[in-house]
Amino acid sequence: MLAYTYVRPGVFELKEKPRPQLQGERDAIVKVTLCSICTSDLHIKHGSVPRAVPGITVGHEMVGIVEQVGSAVTSVRPGDRVTVNVETFCGECFFCKHGWVNNCTDPNGGWALGCRIDGGQAEYVRVPFADQGLNRIPDNVPDEQALFVGDVLATGYWAAQISEIKPEDTVLILGGGPTGLCTLQCVLLADPKRIILCDIDPARLAFVKEHYPDVLTAGPDDLPEFVRANSDHGGADVVLEVAGAPETFRLAWECARPNAIVTIVALYDGPQTLPLPDMYGKNLIFKTGGVDGCNCRETLELIAQGKLDTTPLITHIYPLADIEAAYDLFEHRKDGVIKVAVRC
Repeated sequence: MLAYTYVRPGVFELKEKPRPQLQGERDAIVKVTLCSICTSDLHIKHGSVPRAVPGITVGHEMVGIVEQVGSAVTSVRPGDRVTVNVETFCGECFFCKHGWVNNCTDPNGGWALGCRIDGGQAEYVRVPFADQGLNRIPDNVPDEQALFVGDVLATGYWAAQISEIKPEDTVLILGGGPTGLCTLQCVLLADPKRIILCDIDPARLAFVKEHYPDVLTAGPDDLPEFVRANSDHGGADVVLEVAGAPETFRLAWECARPNAIVTIVALYDGPQTLPLPDMYGKNLIFKTGGVDGCNCRETLELIAQGKLDTTPLITHIYPLADIEAAYDLFEHRKDGVIKVAVRC
């Protein structure tokens, strides 16, 4: 089968590999129908994910059809259309039982697919702990609508959930890329009083204005002043940092009102500094970490009910054979790209 492979830092190649086989009774083999490229894949490519294993098939955002299941799998069966979770989790350890599946204690717990074990930018993928990692797609939901459920939409849903958004809140989202736009949709579910989205790219701000006309948009220049002018208590009640740059990390706490919640969604290329003397007295609550992607069934139901729709984010579609071109487009933000779907 064709599989896009991490060869060494800076180099991915489309290779012929054997189809994956069941390795345990809780595994499933999924025939990938549609996958996507994530910014985390670019982090692997450029060497900023040290735990990524050279030789693995990359990709952790995909949907497909169950081909084969292990003897202990009960929630899916061959022929089911499914989403694949970005995280591998056993469902039985202390962290899984508390819903903190990103911290699953299994050796492959957390983000493993496309990082430490073979992922889904390929024709087939093996999914460990299939009862936890796969969710059946409702019949009225096409692959394109379900594509982001297991990763970028799971991230947005988790981020909005832990941010404790209330109806009277002003919410600031830093970053209008794919994760920021999924976060925006999930914040809208909480129906706060006001949402501000900041991005440096005018095209992304135009996308937000077109699809979400009630959302205020702004660039990073003079953003603290803009937020203060459009909030009730001297700053945002909730800030979600999705962009992942040192500048946006600083804007996150600068734009927050005292006693606000600042949720760090982004993955950074390097460490960030928390300037405690500068923020002394703001009494901020920081929430950080990787997505706990254990609400995929709920997001699929919201999609089926018409309350979430991420298909506008898919701006380009490529066949797997042309995935190199898809990466070039996505990495260099050509032609107004937001997300790329790859047909496998």
